[in-house]
This record gives sequence, structure tokens and C-alpha cells, in this order.
Amino acid sequence: MITLAQRITELRTQKGMSRPELSLALGLPKTAVEKFETGRQTPTQEQQKKMATYFGVSLFYLRGESNDPTTQESWMTGSVPDEPVVEPVRPRRAPAPQPPVKEGSMLDPILKSAGFRQAVHDAVLDVLRSKEGQQLLEQAVARYLRK
Repeated sequence: MITLAQRITELRTQKGMSRPELSLALGLPKTAVEKFETGRQTPTQEQQKKMATYFGVSLFYLRGESNDPTTQESWMTGSVPDEPVVEPVRPRRAPAPQPPVKEGSMLDPILKSAGFRQAVHDAVLDVLRSKEGQQLLEQAVARYLRK
């Protein structure tokens, strides 16, 4: 990851400026940029904003937190180049073979037990004997007779 000091050095050399020239252009003391680049001093938030504006980059780029130099203003106004986005073609994979389905499950012993069957039988009868169950039976019979 690139540091703030390295990014300042990189941007300054791209402009072909000396350290004192950049300090003067930013309205800072003559040795300020030297201190920033050597890591002896960290620029304040305001100084960082000045440098980002001067170089036309985002604060994230200046700090080394991003490799995208685009400033927020230019991103928001859409001044990013209108290059078509080309999605890479990904080869389709054949579906993974599924393991054979085994007959039965862990619940089979429970579902096949006489106690469980009796409990389900009793529950169904209780429901059918209730008022709601009687209405459901009447509706089911009526539908069957309409067919």
C-alpha cells in the first residue's frame, strides 16, 4: 500500500516540481513538503485538501487509500470517460454431479413407528370432529360433487 508521503512525492515529480516550489504553490512554509515527503510531519486535513485540489485528485488517492485518482466532484458530474464496460465472458461450468439419493431418511424410524402413526391418526380425528373440521369436510365434499 502506498503512503501519503509516497503519493505526494509521486504527484510532485509528475508535475516536475521541486519541494520548495510545491510548498510555495500551496502557500506553505518552504520546508513543509520536504517534511511531508520524509514522514517527519503529517499534513493537516486542510493541507491535504489543498494538495488534493492542487493535483486534481481525491483525498483517498492522495492518502494512498485508493488507486483511483478521480476527484469526487468529477465523479459526481460524470466527467469520467464514457468507455463501454466490457464484462468478461465466463465459461459456463457443467453442474456438479449430485450424489445418489438414498432411500429413506433419519426420520424414517420415527415416521414408521406405531406411536407416531397413532398420534397423527388421533390428531386428524380431533380436527375433523371440531366445528372448523366439519366445515372443511363439507367444502371438500361439495367440491368433489361439483366435478
